[in-house]
Amino acid sequence: MQFVLDQGVPREAAVLLRSLGHDCIHIGEIGMSKAADEEILAFSLGRDSVVVTLDADFHAILAVSGAHGPSVIRMRLQGLGASEVVGMIRNVLASFEAELKGGSLITVKARKTTCHRLPVGLTA
Repeated sequence: MQFVLDQGVPREAAVLLRSLGHDCIHIGEIGMSKAADEEILAFSLGRDSVVVTLDADFHAILAVSGAHGPSVIRMRLQGLGASEVVGMIRNVLASFEAELKGGSLITVKARKTTCHRLPVGLTA
């Protein structure tokens, strides 16, 4: 699975994820540290990558637009180091890999992780 890490995520987490065999880019590594959220979403969609962020705006943009992707993991945990971020991502993958591949918004909190399939509000 491929990941794009947003600016608030430790850059070292990208290095650790790559060492585990994941295709991963931190937006600061590619000159996108000041890019708008929409630009990061478009870049991630084009790479078929999951966005990892602290920013609630990514979820809101995708929910309002009715988009089918990209998937976003939002961490509602502040102050995590790179290894803790990688551990959190690995836990999310263990529980929600199929959902991430299909387009989902995942929110990770201290005691609970939630998942909403994209597009949000779609009824079967």
